[in-house]
Amino acid sequence: MDITDTQRTILALIAQRIEAEGVPPSQTEIARAMGFSSVRAAQYHLEALEQAGAIQRMPGRARGIRLVAPVEDMAETVAVEAVDPAGAVSDDALRLPVLGQVAAGRPIGADIGSDQVVLLDRVFFSPTPDYLLKVKGDSMRDEGIFNGDLIGVHRTHDARSGQIVVARIDDEITVKLLKIGKDRIRLLPRNPDYAPIEVEPDQDFAIEGLYCGLVRPNR
Repeated sequence: MDITDTQRTILALIAQRIEAEGVPPSQTEIARAMGFSSVRAAQYHLEALEQAGAIQRMPGRARGIRLVAPVEDMAETVAVEAVDPAGAVSDDALRLPVLGQVAAGRPIGADIGSDQVVLLDRVFFSPTPDYLLKVKGDSMRDEGIFNGDLIGVHRTHDARSGQIVVARIDDEITVKLLKIGKDRIRLLPRNPDYAPIEVEPDQDFAIEGLYCGLVRPNR
């Protein structure tokens, strides 16, 4: 199927929900799970999946989505990973997409798009995350954040000094401790082997979200 990684993630979500609950997610639930700002974005991707022959939509039905291939066949094209650190996931488990990777070191480009949807118990996070990012590097090791961890990110553009944030500098994404001074913003590592990042006035800087917990997949 000629579909994007985001659409594969949505297809995985649909397959998992049908397998677990017997019904597909609504467009609103898909938009919420994927972190879309509007239901229209979910509609766009569902239209693309239908055109690719992956699903069939039934007009006039709130959950009118049918997989063209049986659910068990989805595993051949879509990976749905369930990470369960405590040995059990509750019925109201979070279904979080892994949207890419984030640097715990020097900033790296955001590899947005994944075919993974991870099921996690919400007790591992505060506040509730909107998505997961995979950590690359060890600059946050003294905060217990290691290479390969999946960190939960609560989507927001607001943060206080002293919070761990996912930040964008120009086109690069990094996770660091935010320090806001009178005349400058610094992103601090939690590993003495790395230097702080000074945000220059001419750089395109934004807070993309707050770190709100992590899980460590079996490696």
